[in-house]
Amino acid sequence: MIRFEHVTITYPEAEAPTLVDVSFEVPEGELCLVVGVTGSGKSTLLRAVNGLVPRFSGGVLAGSVVIDGKSTADLPPRDLADVVGVVGQDPAAGFVTDYVEDELAYAMENLGVAPEIMRRRVEDILDLLGLHEIRYRPLASLSGGQQQRVAIGAVLTAGPRVLVLDEPTSALDPAAAEEVLAALTRLVHDLGITVLIAEHRLERVVQYADRIVMVPGDGRPVIVGTPAEVFGQSSVAPPVVELGRLAGWSPLPLSVRDARRLAGPLRERLAEVELSAFRRTPGVAGDVVAITDGLQASYGPVTALRGIELQFRAGEVVALMGRNGAGKSTLLNHLVGLREPASGTVRVMGAEPHRLSAHDVVRVAGLVPQDSGVLLYHDTVAAECSASDRDAGLIAGTTRSVLDQIVPDIKATAHPRDLSEGQRLGLALSIVLASEPPLLLLDEPTRGLDYGAKQRLVEVLGRLAAEGHAVVIATHDVEVVAAVADRCVVLAEGEVVSDGPARDVVIHSPVFAPQVAKILAPLPLLTVHEVELALAAVGDLPIS
Repeated sequence: MIRFEHVTITYPEAEAPTLVDVSFEVPEGELCLVVGVTGSGKSTLLRAVNGLVPRFSGGVLAGSVVIDGKSTADLPPRDLADVVGVVGQDPAAGFVTDYVEDELAYAMENLGVAPEIMRRRVEDILDLLGLHEIRYRPLASLSGGQQQRVAIGAVLTAGPRVLVLDEPTSALDPAAAEEVLAALTRLVHDLGITVLIAEHRLERVVQYADRIVMVPGDGRPVIVGTPAEVFGQSSVAPPVVELGRLAGWSPLPLSVRDARRLAGPLRERLAEVELSAFRRTPGVAGDVVAITDGLQASYGPVTALRGIELQFRAGEVVALMGRNGAGKSTLLNHLVGLREPASGTVRVMGAEPHRLSAHDVVRVAGLVPQDSGVLLYHDTVAAECSASDRDAGLIAGTTRSVLDQIVPDIKATAHPRDLSEGQRLGLALSIVLASEPPLLLLDEPTRGLDYGAKQRLVEVLGRLAAEGHAVVIATHDVEVVAAVADRCVVLAEGEVVSDGPARDVVIHSPVFAPQVAKILAPLPLLTVHEVELALAAVGDLPIS
């Protein structure tokens, strides 16, 4: 169904090709997972499937891409619209209507589908992706995760034979991600649709994959094979595979269920280990940096926050978790002064942020929003970094230094809009983190980042917390919460339903628990590194 034959893609003015001599096939009715480090060329590979690269991106494509027997060199993307459906990393960028139901019907209207068929397909997609409750909602009022599901649904209504998705679960909470992946699996198994997915959160997707295409970047050849074959050659792997490597399990498990079947002896060896042997030392909470008192917020008739009473202290990393639409982003927007409370109060460093000028707000609070591109205004990475240093009164090179800590090797001359999603996020993070305000607010800060970049970000946030900053992360990435958060606040329907030590909150949640916690339950271990420390404590393994 999908065939790449010796494909090399070089963008205009690029010093080297983004993809070099890529060859692989994906048969009909398979789910193929495309993985690789941030900026390795995964999105380029996906966009080549329907000819967006190079027809709209520019550049040169050598070799051939054949989809269902049709070469993308012979047909423009519009002539492949009923064969290949594409959902990009920014779903809102592809919306052309104002309401959910209209967006689902739009593609079919352009294809001339009969009204009665359109109605049936819309209803099927509403049920398939759990969108029926928001069918009449304006697209602008949806959370990021809800927009992602609508974008997927809008593509599916056209009935494509190939479905291409770039980070389809990155904005979804764990439960919603499972629903989407289960729906995609049904499409593959029951309807024979071929699905190509690029995803950094491998722990969510790998168990569903029939085939993996590993894009190493730097001109190295792609690695193609089953998940077991690819992970046997690559250091990039989800926690369940890393735990399997550490424990010496063979074959390596790909799902929590498979790992639990093998984990009995490991649980027994670790049962007597004291918590202090592996627990990360939490930050020492200091003075109150921000406080919400009876905070209420709404969007028209929709209540987003209901009487929120929270304090955020210096020296702690707080994770905000909850379903899509629970109010996490709204809370962050209030803390940085982008919204005025409907009732109640918000104070940051003793001031009400919505009453401060923009110049004064950035001195006390910094926000990296879900759409990190809104922070980028200049035409090169170097200009963005220089402007950040100048605006914040920093020593020249400070922002670039932070960027290199999170996502290294980004060319200074690159245009921010030409970067991958993860690289743009890394640049936006560096701009906010470099100024080191007392309150740091990060909305989905790991979206588009590979495991290495996430670990580097965790180290930066840990350092900032140790230096006395308050860090608040709204995220669905349970693995990052397990690695860095001291405290976890869970929101539901705009209310705080849980607030306590991160370990206690996530370990008892079937939804927000990380993979290691699920595998080794009831032991209170959260990460592979903690397992390594615990094994070292019983003398079974040296600490690396």
